[in-house]
Amino acid sequence: MAHEYSVTDSSILVDAPIIALRRDRVVMPGGRQANREVMEHFGAVAVVALDEQGRVAVIEQYRRAVDKRLLELPAGILDIADEDPLDCAKRELVEEAGLVARTWSVLVDLVTSPGFSDEAVRVFLARDLTEVQRPAADDEEADLGFAWLGLDDAVRRVLAGEIVNSIAVGGILAAASVESGAAAARPKAAPFELRPWRLAERRKAQGIGPDLKML
Repeated sequence: MAHEYSVTDSSILVDAPIIALRRDRVVMPGGRQANREVMEHFGAVAVVALDEQGRVAVIEQYRRAVDKRLLELPAGILDIADEDPLDCAKRELVEEAGLVARTWSVLVDLVTSPGFSDEAVRVFLARDLTEVQRPAADDEEADLGFAWLGLDDAVRRVLAGEIVNSIAVGGILAAASVESGAAAARPKAAPFELRPWRLAERRKAQGIGPDLKML
């Protein structure tokens, strides 16, 4: 019979705009208790936008944590209280890629670092694209690069280690599987059961919102 991992104590160590660090005291098999640190996150969405030529929209963005510019999918944090993931994906696609899509489905859900974080990301597939004007941006988003890659070329770049962002890796490989007919995408309104809730609910209980980052 599987062990039931109960929590005897929990405390917030760090509370920052887009993350919090929590320490849980967890009962291990055999009865010993151990500390486990968990980075709380709002969750996020990303978009594999495929045009009629079978090209995927990618952005290049500087990431301070690794001090590199990475090829990624248009993506964003679910930091607006109770926002529907699809609405967030539509907004981010406009803001980061200057695109709107008429057809949407769910490609894959990812837990990006389950060893220490509850972050989960829903990756959508967007088709029937139209170009629109990107809104003005600041900070890293003002420096975004944009390109179209053939889906086969994107897969090649994943396997060559040229695309290493885990969300982009999962989304591109899932899209290639769907395009080949090996798998099918899910409906756009499929339940996002992995979406994190602790950080968002705590911020709402503190009266923070609709922008949950505004500490």
